[in-house]
Amino acid sequence: MDIFERIAANRGPLGSHSHYAHGYFTFPKLEGEISPRMVFRGKEVLNWSLNNYLGLANHPEVRKVDAEAAAEFGMALPMGARIMSGNSNYHEKLEADLAEFINKPDVLLLNFGYQGVVSIIDALVSRHDVIVYDAESHACIIDGVRLHQGKRFVYPHNDMAGLEKQLERATRMTQETGGGILVITEGVFGMSGNLGKLREVVALKEKFEFRLFVDDAHGFGTMGETGAGTGEHLGIQDGIDVYFSTFAKSMASIGAFVGGPESVIEYLRYNMRSQIFAKSLPMPLTVGAIRRLELLRTQPELKDNLWTIVHALQSGLREKGFNIGTTESPVTPVLLNGQIPDATQLTFDLRENYGIFCSIVVYPVVPKDVIMLRLIPTATHTLEDVRQTIAAFEAVAAKLDKGLYSKQPATA
Repeated sequence: MDIFERIAANRGPLGSHSHYAHGYFTFPKLEGEISPRMVFRGKEVLNWSLNNYLGLANHPEVRKVDAEAAAEFGMALPMGARIMSGNSNYHEKLEADLAEFINKPDVLLLNFGYQGVVSIIDALVSRHDVIVYDAESHACIIDGVRLHQGKRFVYPHNDMAGLEKQLERATRMTQETGGGILVITEGVFGMSGNLGKLREVVALKEKFEFRLFVDDAHGFGTMGETGAGTGEHLGIQDGIDVYFSTFAKSMASIGAFVGGPESVIEYLRYNMRSQIFAKSLPMPLTVGAIRRLELLRTQPELKDNLWTIVHALQSGLREKGFNIGTTESPVTPVLLNGQIPDATQLTFDLRENYGIFCSIVVYPVVPKDVIMLRLIPTATHTLEDVRQTIAAFEAVAAKLDKGLYSKQPATA
């Protein structure tokens, strides 16, 4: 079959819904200043769908340094990849500051989080090595694992017995190949909000020989006493061999970083193809990230404000009987029972009639007959925002239970 004919016949599990979802449920446009109140299709909505955990996106000091750096340097500087002509004192300062903050010997700055994880995995392992990874790992981990030319084993989400079983298999295999084992998991899982069982994983190092790579995109800035991440929160930061996070969540920017031993980071610096063959992170983003990290370090009230909202939202939802799963982080999933048509009508009702905008997640991301409404609290939300949202959720859940969404579409 012709490639284009195959694409036309099978648009993929999400693309198959694009004829009615595009522009509303998928690829929606939120307009106005980044804040809990934005405009969607001409109406103001209370927005729970931005990964702006600490409220830095529109922090006045962040806006100021971003504007000043853009005016001074423009978006082109530095030109070229860092290995050739794109390095600067600012890039190296940001790496040093990040290394100190996460308590790792060295850090490598990355242009993007997704491509960074894919490329880290590709660089770390050879065909003789074995990867063992959590079943609910983010898509960037899955894509990185797919590039691996050796064996890879998956274990059920946070199932330590399953991990131990796969480590036994991996150990037997590496004894034959002469390779090593890389275990990959997350600090905070972005859909469920629960934490990776990092304490238990690190404890398995007493029985097995492996290295641990943790993607802590949602944990950096939100978890731990200082905000240094899930490893700090659980007291096992030293047990994480390779630590990754992105600027796209708490830092409200673009870019990412990976931290670990100096020898490993130096190896990645010279062998990560996505970095050595890519233009350097633009100077305004680099300078802006330095200031964002400084605010994260020196203004703990940002994280405190976030957790005030998190506790109010999650305890309020639980008190009203909502199932929010096993979240231990700001990520707040609300799990309901229903079909995809119910989900679309319920979401339409929330946005048009209750002014609540949140992400909707359906099969195949979650099991069939499950509707997940995913809320991302931020430090800039208010307790009144929480009350309004819970009241709206009570109303739409009652309609869902009565089967009203199955009988007729919601109307504005």
